[in-house]
Amino acid sequence: MSENVSAQRTTNYIKQLKGSVLYKGGAVAASFLAIPIMISYLGGLQFGVWSTLLTIMSWVVFFDLGIGNGLRNKVAESLAKGEEALARSYISSAYSLIGFVAAGLWLVFLFVSYQLSWQHIFNTSAVSEDELRYSIQVTAAFMLLNFWVGLITALLGAVQKSALISLGQLLTNGFALMACYGLYHFADARISYLAWTYGIGLLGGNLLLTFWFYKKYRYLRPGYSLDREHLTPLLSVGVRFFIIQLAVLVVFTTDKILITQLFGPEHVTEYEVVFKLFSVVAFLHTLISSPLWSAYTDAYHRKDSAWIVKMLRTQLKLYALVVVGLCALAVLAQLIIGVWIDRAFIVSAPLVICMAGFVAVSTWNNIFAIMLNGAGAVNVQLYTALAAMLLNIPLAFLMVNGFGMGVEGVVFAATISLLFSAVLLPLQVYRLTRTKILDVSLT
Repeated sequence: MSENVSAQRTTNYIKQLKGSVLYKGGAVAASFLAIPIMISYLGGLQFGVWSTLLTIMSWVVFFDLGIGNGLRNKVAESLAKGEEALARSYISSAYSLIGFVAAGLWLVFLFVSYQLSWQHIFNTSAVSEDELRYSIQVTAAFMLLNFWVGLITALLGAVQKSALISLGQLLTNGFALMACYGLYHFADARISYLAWTYGIGLLGGNLLLTFWFYKKYRYLRPGYSLDREHLTPLLSVGVRFFIIQLAVLVVFTTDKILITQLFGPEHVTEYEVVFKLFSVVAFLHTLISSPLWSAYTDAYHRKDSAWIVKMLRTQLKLYALVVVGLCALAVLAQLIIGVWIDRAFIVSAPLVICMAGFVAVSTWNNIFAIMLNGAGAVNVQLYTALAAMLLNIPLAFLMVNGFGMGVEGVVFAATISLLFSAVLLPLQVYRLTRTKILDVSLT
Protein backbone atom coordinates (compact mmCIF):
# COMPACT_ATOMS: atom_id res chain seq x y z
CA MET A 1 0.00 0.00 0.00
CA SER A 2 1.41 3.34 -1.05
CA GLU A 3 2.22 5.62 1.87
CA ASN A 4 1.37 8.54 -0.40
CA VAL A 5 -2.24 7.35 -0.87
CA SER A 6 -2.66 6.92 2.90
CA ALA A 7 -1.23 10.37 3.54
CA GLN A 8 -3.52 11.94 0.93
CA ARG A 9 -6.52 10.21 2.48
CA THR A 10 -5.62 11.50 5.93
CA THR A 11 -4.98 15.02 4.61
CA ASN A 12 -8.35 15.08 2.86
CA TYR A 13 -10.08 13.78 6.00
CA ILE A 14 -8.61 16.64 8.05
CA LYS A 15 -9.60 19.14 5.35
CA GLN A 16 -13.17 17.84 5.26
CA LEU A 17 -13.29 17.85 9.05
CA LYS A 18 -12.27 21.51 9.21
CA GLY A 19 -14.85 22.46 6.61
CA SER A 20 -17.53 20.43 8.37
CA VAL A 21 -16.80 22.13 11.70
CA LEU A 22 -17.19 25.55 10.10
CA TYR A 23 -20.33 24.81 8.09
CA LYS A 24 -22.00 22.52 10.60
CA GLY A 25 -21.29 24.97 13.39
CA GLY A 26 -23.16 27.63 11.45
CA ALA A 27 -25.99 25.19 10.66
CA VAL A 28 -26.39 24.20 14.31
CA ALA A 29 -26.30 27.85 15.43
CA ALA A 30 -29.01 28.75 12.91
CA SER A 31 -31.11 25.78 14.02
CA PHE A 32 -30.78 26.76 17.69
CA LEU A 33 -31.70 30.37 17.02
CA ALA A 34 -34.75 29.27 15.02
CA ILE A 35 -36.22 27.10 17.82
CA PRO A 36 -37.27 29.90 20.24
CA ILE A 37 -38.56 31.96 17.29
CA MET A 38 -40.71 29.05 16.09
CA ILE A 39 -42.02 28.39 19.61
CA SER A 40 -42.92 32.08 19.98
CA TYR A 41 -44.49 32.09 16.50
CA LEU A 42 -46.59 28.94 16.83
CA GLY A 43 -46.95 28.49 20.59
CA GLY A 44 -45.93 25.37 22.50
CA LEU A 45 -48.79 23.14 21.32
CA GLN A 46 -48.59 23.98 17.60
CA PHE A 47 -44.81 23.73 17.72
CA GLY A 48 -45.17 20.22 19.12
CA VAL A 49 -47.46 19.36 16.19
CA TRP A 50 -44.97 20.87 13.70
CA SER A 51 -42.04 18.99 15.23
CA THR A 52 -43.98 15.73 15.09
CA LEU A 53 -45.05 16.45 11.49
CA LEU A 54 -41.42 16.89 10.44
CA THR A 55 -40.55 13.60 12.11
CA ILE A 56 -43.27 11.74 10.22
CA MET A 57 -42.32 13.35 6.93
CA SER A 58 -38.63 12.56 7.48
CA TRP A 59 -39.60 8.91 7.14
CA VAL A 60 -39.89 9.52 3.40
CA VAL A 61 -36.11 9.55 2.99
CA PHE A 62 -35.98 5.96 4.20
CA PHE A 63 -38.04 4.72 1.27
CA ASP A 64 -35.14 4.88 -1.16
CA LEU A 65 -34.55 1.17 -0.45
CA GLY A 66 -31.10 2.15 0.79
CA ILE A 67 -30.12 3.26 -2.72
CA GLY A 68 -28.39 6.39 -1.41
CA ASN A 69 -26.03 4.49 0.86
CA GLY A 70 -25.58 1.71 -1.66
CA LEU A 71 -24.70 4.33 -4.30
CA ARG A 72 -22.19 5.96 -1.95
CA ASN A 73 -20.39 2.67 -1.41
CA LYS A 74 -20.45 1.54 -5.03
CA VAL A 75 -19.25 4.88 -6.43
CA ALA A 76 -16.47 5.11 -3.84
CA GLU A 77 -15.44 1.52 -4.60
CA SER A 78 -15.48 2.13 -8.38
CA LEU A 79 -13.40 5.29 -8.08
CA ALA A 80 -10.92 3.55 -5.77
CA LYS A 81 -10.42 0.96 -8.53
CA GLY A 82 -10.19 3.61 -11.29
CA GLU A 83 -13.48 2.53 -12.92
CA GLU A 84 -15.04 5.93 -13.63
CA ALA A 85 -17.43 4.69 -16.34
CA LEU A 86 -18.85 2.13 -13.90
CA ALA A 87 -19.33 4.83 -11.28
CA ARG A 88 -21.29 6.93 -13.80
CA SER A 89 -23.48 3.95 -14.66
CA TYR A 90 -24.33 3.42 -10.99
CA ILE A 91 -25.22 7.12 -10.68
CA SER A 92 -27.47 7.03 -13.75
CA SER A 93 -29.32 3.94 -12.54
CA ALA A 94 -29.80 5.39 -9.06
CA TYR A 95 -31.28 8.68 -10.30
CA SER A 96 -33.62 6.89 -12.70
CA LEU A 97 -34.89 4.45 -10.08
CA ILE A 98 -35.35 7.06 -7.35
CA GLY A 99 -37.22 9.33 -9.77
CA PHE A 100 -39.79 6.61 -10.45
CA VAL A 101 -40.09 5.74 -6.74
CA ALA A 102 -40.58 9.39 -5.73
CA ALA A 103 -43.30 9.95 -8.35
CA GLY A 104 -45.10 6.78 -7.29
CA LEU A 105 -44.93 7.66 -3.60
CA TRP A 106 -46.36 11.11 -4.25
CA LEU A 107 -49.41 9.71 -6.05
CA VAL A 108 -50.00 7.18 -3.26
CA PHE A 109 -49.56 9.76 -0.52
CA LEU A 110 -51.84 12.29 -2.20
CA PHE A 111 -54.65 9.72 -2.23
CA VAL A 112 -54.03 8.46 1.31
CA SER A 113 -53.82 11.97 2.79
CA TYR A 114 -57.55 12.43 2.15
CA GLN A 115 -58.45 9.14 3.82
CA LEU A 116 -56.86 9.83 7.21
CA SER A 117 -57.91 11.91 10.18
CA TRP A 118 -54.82 14.01 10.82
CA GLN A 119 -56.24 15.55 13.97
CA HIS A 120 -56.55 12.05 15.40
CA ILE A 121 -53.00 11.15 14.35
CA PHE A 122 -51.58 14.28 15.98
CA ASN A 123 -53.93 13.97 18.96
CA THR A 124 -55.02 17.62 18.74
CA SER A 125 -57.94 19.82 17.72
CA ALA A 126 -55.92 23.03 18.08
CA VAL A 127 -55.06 22.90 14.35
CA SER A 128 -57.84 22.41 11.81
CA GLU A 129 -58.02 19.26 9.74
CA ASP A 130 -57.66 21.22 6.50
CA GLU A 131 -54.59 23.10 7.75
CA LEU A 132 -52.94 19.88 8.89
CA ARG A 133 -53.65 18.08 5.61
CA TYR A 134 -52.41 20.98 3.49
CA SER A 135 -49.25 21.39 5.60
CA ILE A 136 -48.49 17.68 5.31
CA GLN A 137 -49.08 17.68 1.56
CA VAL A 138 -46.74 20.63 1.06
CA THR A 139 -44.03 19.10 3.26
CA ALA A 140 -44.38 15.71 1.56
CA ALA A 141 -44.13 17.26 -1.91
CA PHE A 142 -40.89 19.03 -1.09
CA MET A 143 -39.42 16.02 0.67
CA LEU A 144 -40.24 13.67 -2.20
CA LEU A 145 -38.67 16.05 -4.70
CA ASN A 146 -35.66 16.31 -2.42
CA PHE A 147 -35.77 12.52 -2.20
CA TRP A 148 -34.46 12.59 -5.80
CA VAL A 149 -32.29 15.72 -5.70
CA GLY A 150 -30.86 14.67 -2.32
CA LEU A 151 -28.86 11.83 -3.90
CA ILE A 152 -26.17 14.48 -4.20
CA THR A 153 -25.28 13.98 -0.54
CA ALA A 154 -24.40 10.33 -1.22
CA LEU A 155 -22.20 11.38 -4.15
CA LEU A 156 -20.43 14.07 -2.14
CA GLY A 157 -19.70 11.43 0.46
CA ALA A 158 -18.45 9.01 -2.19
CA VAL A 159 -15.87 11.50 -3.49
CA GLN A 160 -14.91 12.36 0.11
CA LYS A 161 -16.28 15.91 -0.01
CA SER A 162 -18.46 15.54 3.08
CA ALA A 163 -17.82 19.10 4.25
CA LEU A 164 -20.07 20.28 1.43
CA ILE A 165 -22.94 18.23 2.88
CA SER A 166 -22.63 20.40 5.99
CA LEU A 167 -22.56 23.48 3.74
CA GLY A 168 -25.93 22.40 2.32
CA GLN A 169 -27.31 22.10 5.84
CA LEU A 170 -26.01 25.58 6.64
CA LEU A 171 -27.78 27.01 3.59
CA THR A 172 -31.02 25.25 4.55
CA ASN A 173 -30.95 26.25 8.22
CA GLY A 174 -29.83 29.80 7.48
CA PHE A 175 -32.72 30.31 5.10
CA ALA A 176 -35.15 28.75 7.62
CA LEU A 177 -33.90 31.08 10.37
CA MET A 178 -34.41 34.21 8.27
CA ALA A 179 -37.79 33.03 7.04
CA CYS A 180 -38.97 32.16 10.58
CA TYR A 181 -37.95 35.60 11.76
CA GLY A 182 -39.97 37.14 8.97
CA LEU A 183 -43.01 34.94 9.68
CA TYR A 184 -42.90 35.79 13.38
CA HIS A 185 -43.09 39.51 12.67
CA PHE A 186 -45.27 39.68 9.57
CA ALA A 187 -47.50 36.58 9.30
CA ASP A 188 -50.23 34.74 11.17
CA ALA A 189 -49.24 31.63 13.11
CA ARG A 190 -49.82 28.84 10.59
CA ILE A 191 -47.94 25.56 10.26
CA SER A 192 -48.39 25.61 6.49
CA TYR A 193 -46.19 28.70 6.23
CA LEU A 194 -43.38 26.84 7.98
CA ALA A 195 -43.94 23.89 5.64
CA TRP A 196 -43.22 26.10 2.62
CA THR A 197 -40.22 27.70 4.36
CA TYR A 198 -38.68 24.37 5.32
CA GLY A 199 -39.27 22.83 1.90
CA ILE A 200 -37.78 25.68 -0.12
CA GLY A 201 -34.69 25.78 2.10
CA LEU A 202 -34.15 22.02 1.97
CA LEU A 203 -34.52 21.79 -1.81
CA GLY A 204 -32.53 24.94 -2.56
CA GLY A 205 -29.44 23.83 -0.68
CA ASN A 206 -29.25 20.48 -2.47
CA LEU A 207 -29.84 22.05 -5.89
CA LEU A 208 -26.87 24.38 -5.40
CA LEU A 209 -24.67 21.43 -4.39
CA THR A 210 -25.87 19.46 -7.42
CA PHE A 211 -24.88 22.23 -9.83
CA TRP A 212 -21.44 22.49 -8.21
CA PHE A 213 -20.85 18.73 -8.21
CA TYR A 214 -21.62 18.10 -11.87
CA LYS A 215 -19.64 21.15 -12.93
CA LYS A 216 -16.57 19.80 -11.16
CA TYR A 217 -17.11 16.10 -11.92
CA ARG A 218 -18.35 16.27 -15.48
CA TYR A 219 -17.36 12.66 -16.15
CA LEU A 220 -19.93 11.52 -13.55
CA ARG A 221 -22.92 13.32 -15.08
CA PRO A 222 -25.80 10.81 -15.23
CA GLY A 223 -27.98 9.85 -18.13
CA TYR A 224 -31.21 7.89 -18.17
CA SER A 225 -30.55 4.26 -17.33
CA LEU A 226 -32.33 1.40 -15.58
CA ASP A 227 -29.68 -1.20 -16.32
CA ARG A 228 -30.33 -4.35 -14.30
CA GLU A 229 -26.59 -5.04 -14.28
CA HIS A 230 -26.06 -1.91 -12.20
CA LEU A 231 -29.34 -1.86 -10.29
CA THR A 232 -28.79 -5.33 -8.83
CA PRO A 233 -25.56 -4.46 -6.96
CA LEU A 234 -27.09 -1.20 -5.75
CA LEU A 235 -30.16 -2.97 -4.44
CA SER A 236 -28.15 -5.85 -2.98
CA VAL A 237 -26.19 -3.45 -0.80
CA GLY A 238 -29.02 -0.95 -0.54
CA VAL A 239 -31.72 -3.27 0.80
CA ARG A 240 -29.56 -4.15 3.80
CA PHE A 241 -28.96 -0.47 4.44
CA PHE A 242 -32.69 0.14 4.01
CA ILE A 243 -33.63 -2.40 6.67
CA ILE A 244 -31.04 -0.91 9.01
CA GLN A 245 -32.36 2.60 8.29
CA LEU A 246 -35.93 1.45 8.88
CA ALA A 247 -34.97 -0.06 12.23
CA VAL A 248 -33.04 3.06 13.22
CA LEU A 249 -36.06 5.10 12.17
CA VAL A 250 -38.22 3.30 14.72
CA VAL A 251 -35.71 3.83 17.51
CA PHE A 252 -34.75 7.44 16.75
CA THR A 253 -37.91 9.02 15.37
CA THR A 254 -40.90 7.33 17.02
CA ASP A 255 -40.21 9.01 20.37
CA LYS A 256 -42.26 12.08 19.40
CA ILE A 257 -45.12 9.92 18.17
CA LEU A 258 -45.11 7.93 21.41
CA ILE A 259 -44.95 11.08 23.54
CA THR A 260 -47.82 12.63 21.54
CA GLN A 261 -50.00 9.58 22.08
CA LEU A 262 -49.03 8.87 25.71
CA PHE A 263 -48.80 12.40 27.09
CA GLY A 264 -50.08 14.86 24.45
CA PRO A 265 -48.31 17.03 21.81
CA GLU A 266 -47.52 19.79 24.34
CA HIS A 267 -44.99 17.44 25.99
CA VAL A 268 -43.14 17.06 22.68
CA THR A 269 -41.86 20.61 23.11
CA GLU A 270 -39.98 19.75 26.32
CA TYR A 271 -38.54 16.64 24.67
CA GLU A 272 -37.56 18.57 21.53
CA VAL A 273 -35.76 21.30 23.48
CA VAL A 274 -33.74 18.78 25.53
CA PHE A 275 -33.02 16.65 22.49
CA LYS A 276 -31.90 19.71 20.54
CA LEU A 277 -29.53 20.69 23.34
CA PHE A 278 -27.86 17.30 23.51
CA SER A 279 -27.85 16.99 19.75
CA VAL A 280 -24.97 19.48 19.83
CA VAL A 281 -22.72 16.67 21.08
CA ALA A 282 -24.13 14.26 18.51
CA PHE A 283 -23.58 16.83 15.76
CA LEU A 284 -19.99 17.41 16.80
CA HIS A 285 -19.35 13.68 16.83
CA THR A 286 -20.96 13.33 13.41
CA LEU A 287 -18.64 16.04 12.12
CA ILE A 288 -15.68 13.91 13.14
CA SER A 289 -16.97 10.51 12.05
CA SER A 290 -19.05 11.04 8.89
CA PRO A 291 -16.12 12.02 6.59
CA LEU A 292 -14.59 8.63 7.41
CA TRP A 293 -17.31 6.53 5.76
CA SER A 294 -16.02 6.70 2.19
CA ALA A 295 -12.44 7.02 3.42
CA TYR A 296 -12.93 3.63 5.08
CA THR A 297 -14.39 2.32 1.81
CA ASP A 298 -11.36 3.53 -0.11
CA ALA A 299 -8.93 2.08 2.45
CA TYR A 300 -10.82 -1.21 2.71
CA HIS A 301 -10.74 -1.86 -1.04
CA ARG A 302 -7.09 -0.84 -1.21
CA LYS A 303 -6.44 -3.27 1.70
CA ASP A 304 -4.97 -0.46 3.82
CA SER A 305 -5.93 -2.00 7.17
CA ALA A 306 -3.23 -0.10 9.05
CA TRP A 307 -4.92 3.21 8.19
CA ILE A 308 -8.33 1.88 9.28
CA VAL A 309 -6.99 0.77 12.65
CA LYS A 310 -5.23 4.10 13.16
CA MET A 311 -8.46 6.02 12.55
CA LEU A 312 -10.47 3.75 14.84
CA ARG A 313 -7.99 4.26 17.65
CA THR A 314 -8.27 8.01 17.22
CA GLN A 315 -12.06 7.79 17.31
CA LEU A 316 -11.97 5.83 20.56
CA LYS A 317 -9.75 8.42 22.18
CA LEU A 318 -12.06 11.22 21.09
CA TYR A 319 -15.02 9.35 22.56
CA ALA A 320 -13.69 10.12 26.04
CA LEU A 321 -14.24 13.81 25.25
CA VAL A 322 -17.79 13.02 24.16
CA VAL A 323 -18.55 11.48 27.56
CA VAL A 324 -17.04 14.45 29.41
CA GLY A 325 -19.06 16.86 27.26
CA LEU A 326 -22.32 14.99 27.92
CA CYS A 327 -21.73 15.04 31.69
CA ALA A 328 -21.03 18.78 31.64
CA LEU A 329 -24.09 19.44 29.50
CA ALA A 330 -26.32 17.42 31.85
CA VAL A 331 -25.19 19.53 34.82
CA LEU A 332 -25.66 22.83 32.99
CA ALA A 333 -28.78 21.89 30.97
CA GLN A 334 -31.37 23.89 32.92
CA LEU A 335 -29.15 26.97 33.03
CA ILE A 336 -28.49 26.84 29.29
CA ILE A 337 -32.17 26.27 28.45
CA GLY A 338 -33.14 29.19 30.69
CA VAL A 339 -30.89 31.51 28.71
CA TRP A 340 -31.70 29.95 25.34
CA ILE A 341 -35.50 29.56 25.57
CA ASP A 342 -36.89 31.16 28.73
CA ARG A 343 -36.16 31.01 32.46
CA ALA A 344 -39.71 29.84 33.01
CA PHE A 345 -39.15 26.86 30.69
CA ILE A 346 -38.44 24.00 33.13
CA VAL A 347 -37.26 20.55 32.03
CA SER A 348 -37.17 17.47 34.23
CA ALA A 349 -33.84 16.19 35.53
CA PRO A 350 -34.68 12.53 34.69
CA LEU A 351 -35.30 13.50 31.05
CA VAL A 352 -31.95 15.32 30.90
CA ILE A 353 -30.09 12.34 32.38
CA CYS A 354 -31.80 9.82 30.09
CA MET A 355 -31.09 11.97 27.03
CA ALA A 356 -27.40 12.18 27.98
CA GLY A 357 -27.29 8.38 28.24
CA PHE A 358 -29.06 7.94 24.92
CA VAL A 359 -26.59 10.19 23.09
CA ALA A 360 -23.63 8.46 24.80
CA VAL A 361 -24.72 5.03 23.58
CA SER A 362 -25.69 6.16 20.09
CA THR A 363 -22.37 7.97 19.50
CA TRP A 364 -20.45 4.90 20.73
CA ASN A 365 -22.34 2.75 18.24
CA ASN A 366 -21.69 5.27 15.48
CA ILE A 367 -17.91 4.88 15.78
CA PHE A 368 -18.12 1.26 14.70
CA ALA A 369 -21.16 1.55 12.39
CA ILE A 370 -19.34 4.07 10.18
CA MET A 371 -16.42 1.69 9.66
CA LEU A 372 -18.69 -1.29 8.97
CA ASN A 373 -20.82 0.78 6.57
CA GLY A 374 -17.72 1.81 4.66
CA ALA A 375 -16.58 -1.80 4.38
CA GLY A 376 -20.07 -2.97 3.44
CA ALA A 377 -20.02 -5.46 6.32
CA VAL A 378 -23.47 -4.66 7.69
CA ASN A 379 -25.01 -8.03 8.58
CA VAL A 380 -24.38 -7.79 12.34
CA GLN A 381 -25.59 -4.20 12.28
CA LEU A 382 -28.70 -5.40 10.46
CA TYR A 383 -29.54 -7.97 13.15
CA THR A 384 -28.93 -5.63 16.07
CA ALA A 385 -30.94 -2.86 14.43
CA LEU A 386 -33.87 -5.23 13.94
CA ALA A 387 -33.66 -6.28 17.59
CA ALA A 388 -33.71 -2.61 18.63
CA MET A 389 -36.70 -1.91 16.38
CA LEU A 390 -38.72 -4.78 17.86
CA LEU A 391 -37.90 -3.85 21.45
CA ASN A 392 -38.16 -0.06 21.41
CA ILE A 393 -41.92 0.53 21.37
CA PRO A 394 -42.87 -2.31 23.79
CA LEU A 395 -40.15 -1.12 26.16
CA ALA A 396 -41.47 2.45 25.97
CA PHE A 397 -44.97 1.32 26.96
CA LEU A 398 -43.49 -0.81 29.74
CA MET A 399 -41.48 2.09 31.15
CA VAL A 400 -44.43 4.50 31.04
CA ASN A 401 -47.40 2.28 31.87
CA GLY A 402 -45.61 -0.42 33.87
CA PHE A 403 -43.06 1.61 35.85
CA GLY A 404 -44.87 4.95 35.86
CA MET A 405 -42.07 6.90 34.19
CA GLY A 406 -42.71 10.17 32.38
CA VAL A 407 -41.36 11.36 29.04
CA GLU A 408 -37.92 10.15 30.13
CA GLY A 409 -39.24 6.57 30.02
CA VAL A 410 -39.57 6.79 26.23
CA VAL A 411 -35.93 7.92 25.93
CA PHE A 412 -34.73 5.29 28.39
CA ALA A 413 -36.43 2.55 26.36
CA ALA A 414 -34.67 3.73 23.19
CA THR A 415 -31.33 3.62 25.01
CA ILE A 416 -31.85 0.05 26.21
CA SER A 417 -32.75 -1.05 22.68
CA LEU A 418 -29.36 0.21 21.42
CA LEU A 419 -27.30 -1.88 23.85
CA PHE A 420 -27.14 -4.90 21.51
CA SER A 421 -25.31 -2.78 18.97
CA ALA A 422 -23.08 -1.30 21.67
CA VAL A 423 -21.66 -4.75 22.36
CA LEU A 424 -21.80 -6.58 19.03
CA LEU A 425 -20.64 -3.86 16.61
CA PRO A 426 -17.23 -3.43 18.29
CA LEU A 427 -16.80 -7.21 18.22
CA GLN A 428 -17.55 -7.25 14.49
CA VAL A 429 -15.00 -4.49 13.86
CA TYR A 430 -12.46 -6.44 15.94
CA ARG A 431 -13.06 -9.51 13.80
CA LEU A 432 -12.65 -7.57 10.56
CA THR A 433 -9.49 -5.75 11.53
CA ARG A 434 -7.90 -8.62 13.47
CA THR A 435 -6.37 -6.19 15.89
CA LYS A 436 -7.07 -5.33 19.49
CA ILE A 437 -8.49 -1.87 18.93
CA LEU A 438 -10.72 -2.16 22.00
CA ASP A 439 -7.70 -2.51 24.25
CA VAL A 440 -6.24 0.81 23.18
CA SER A 441 -5.07 3.12 25.94
CA LEU A 442 -6.73 6.51 26.10
CA THR A 443 -3.58 8.13 27.35
